[in-house]
Amino acid sequence: MLLELPKHAEIFGCVKIHEIQKVLKFESRPFESPLLKGISKDEMDDVLSRMVVIIPVKDEKLHLLDGVLRSVPIGCDIIVVSNSQRGENDIFRMERDIVSNFHRVTGHPITIIHQKDPGLGIAFKEAGYNAILDDAGFVRNGKAEGMVVGLTLAKNTGKEYVCFVDADNYIPCSVNEYIRLYAAGFIISQTPYSMVRLHWRYKPKVMEDRLYFKKWGRVSEITNRFLNLLISIHTGFETNIIKTGNAGEHAMTMKLAEIMAHSTGYSVEPYQLVYLLEEFWKGETEFREAMNSGIEIYQIETLNPHVHEDKGDEHIREMLLGSLSTIYYSKLANDTVRKEILEELKKNEMIKRERELKKNRVLPPIAKMNVEKFVEVLLNHSETLTMLSKED
Repeated sequence: MLLELPKHAEIFGCVKIHEIQKVLKFESRPFESPLLKGISKDEMDDVLSRMVVIIPVKDEKLHLLDGVLRSVPIGCDIIVVSNSQRGENDIFRMERDIVSNFHRVTGHPITIIHQKDPGLGIAFKEAGYNAILDDAGFVRNGKAEGMVVGLTLAKNTGKEYVCFVDADNYIPCSVNEYIRLYAAGFIISQTPYSMVRLHWRYKPKVMEDRLYFKKWGRVSEITNRFLNLLISIHTGFETNIIKTGNAGEHAMTMKLAEIMAHSTGYSVEPYQLVYLLEEFWKGETEFREAMNSGIEIYQIETLNPHVHEDKGDEHIREMLLGSLSTIYYSKLANDTVRKEILEELKKNEMIKRERELKKNRVLPPIAKMNVEKFVEVLLNHSETLTMLSKED
């Protein structure tokens, strides 16, 4: 892969955010210059072999999940965390059949589990991670909760990198690109605490009788603006460094992933940036190793466009409310930021009064969780866990 090296970065405490990078060629000979990095197949394969791909899924079209699975590069482990419908119309059972058939044909290592598996609730409780559980002792609904389930299982594999891809992608081969871009970001990183966030080149929409290749999503443009404002009011210098506030496709080193807190609802991705700034800007953190090593955030633009399921205006509304709520309630926000957020939401008729903007629940990092105990209990109590290795 021939990748632009970052031309510019902005540093906030020990957090370095790199400007958008572009892929110049998907395959390349190995070389390096001040402006470019040529990544060899061997370098790429080495990182992929140390990566876990987590796919959260909830009632998506089955052929979309199938296409995403087929596009994961060889060498990566896969973990599917489903919160899909059970009961008479058991969508999860059909997802598990797809996973089993995929493994039977390809031999690719893959794990699938349902988010509401009672064994998960027991395992998290025994491991001392109760924040993820509801009053009945089950894992709560939500993408962040599914991500934490995936992260905990991924940590048990001993792999060094963890990445997330959504299951509603209509262009399966773009998933292959996403995962290779994650690997490229880790190859050029200078710290074991790094994150790669993807910026889609285009998000096509159907406009009358043709495709319109839109550059920005409706929510992303607003979220990015307020994340940049949050930074600007503290540095005194206006910035537009953040372009990936709502990047559902992102990856982290496991060292970073295990010290990340997670915001629930639709605020997952912007909260990652807010959390890192809050935790590491002033250096007042318990994670001293991360502070001393430094944290790098890479933003890489894809070659492929991103075509996903259109979930309607209500989904857009919930995403925007969740995203701006996590900025509004950040301890870094001041009256100027909060006032502008309220004005934006009122202008878009999202809310009428401040009290309608709800604070998102936050799940703590899994760093102190007893993962060995979690896995031991889960293996003994799970009803839905299916783990298929190369040997199966």
